[in-house]
Amino acid sequence: MTLLAPIKGAAYLWRGFKLIGQAGLRRYVALPLAINIALFSALIWYGADKFDAFINQLLPSWLEWLHWLLWPLFAVTVLVAAFYTFTIVANFIAAPFNGLLATQVERRLMTGKPPEAPGEFSILESLGHEVKKLLFLLGWAVPLGVLFFIPGLNLLAPFAWLVFSAWMMVLEYCDYPMGNHGIAFREQRRLLRGKAFMNLGFGTATLIATSIPVLNLFTIPAAVAGATALWLEHYAGVMPSERL
Repeated sequence: MTLLAPIKGAAYLWRGFKLIGQAGLRRYVALPLAINIALFSALIWYGADKFDAFINQLLPSWLEWLHWLLWPLFAVTVLVAAFYTFTIVANFIAAPFNGLLATQVERRLMTGKPPEAPGEFSILESLGHEVKKLLFLLGWAVPLGVLFFIPGLNLLAPFAWLVFSAWMMVLEYCDYPMGNHGIAFREQRRLLRGKAFMNLGFGTATLIATSIPVLNLFTIPAAVAGATALWLEHYAGVMPSERL
């Protein structure tokens, strides 16, 4: 371990952004990206329409001037809700495509050849992996949330939550290349802990990128591509019991 390990890990996200822009890989990004944009646009449009109708029924005519105050509050609420739900929902939608993307990025990096036509993939298996990761998240979110209410420890709670969130980014995106090779989620966690500082650098960079509007739309495929490169250079080619 060196002090440069987190920087080395963060560089894999930037590498992922460069990879998804390459010819032959862009098609694995475009479809899930279009689905996510369409879904969230439709939800925001529907919410705005219902909110406007609700406000018109709630406020009498002499209080119509409050519209200027309530609409900004609605906009802020939508932005906050979108930030906290986008990654979870988008990952569920993109999960089958992310597995394909990881496969094609791995082929590109190993052979230098353009990706092949996509093969068969199991949507149910991909969604099952997402459920496992969500359950793992919920299992740790409760005790970490309790820290906020314990005097003294509540000062450390925000930092603990940030570290955990970064680690979840590692588990989320490294699961695609590792899962493609049949490595169980429990084994993935064990392997990734072996180079925790480097992997946390990757997770922290990904966490920051997901908090930036518009950029977060491209962060999911970039993180999948970057995690695939990380997998190839630090874990692939060795049996699971030997990778530490």
